[in-house]
Amino acid sequence: MHAVTSLMRVQQLVLARLDSLLRPHGLSFAGYEALVLLVFSSRGSLPLGKMGERLQVHPTSVTSIVRRLESRGLIRRLPHPDDGRAVLAEITPAGRELVELATADLVDAGFALDGIDETQMSELSELLRPVRAAAGDFEAGP
Repeated sequence: MHAVTSLMRVQQLVLARLDSLLRPHGLSFAGYEALVLLVFSSRGSLPLGKMGERLQVHPTSVTSIVRRLESRGLIRRLPHPDDGRAVLAEITPAGRELVELATADLVDAGFALDGIDETQMSELSELLRPVRAAAGDFEAGP
């Protein structure tokens, strides 16, 4: 129970700090994650359903995030070229620029993992790997 409680509390602390670091950019961590997801997609765009799967959020949440980002000109919604029922979210040049600025601030702040060094961050990632692998995030192994 202590490990789970500690993990949940650290998650709250880190998320609050990340949101605080992103606030000057007009972003929440959820919005930042959505933009980063699009930056790393091969075409700079993804169907909203795929975004929800990868971000592990409900479709309603994806729509809300996309709406906010779209209203700021950071992404645009487009019809899917192959599936008339689907909608793509595509990052704009302004969205890419904002991701670069926000990421620089997060890197400078150690992604809100205050108090642990790079070696400890690697160790933490490795400690959590089996839990994530068991959940299907990726295959087990080194």
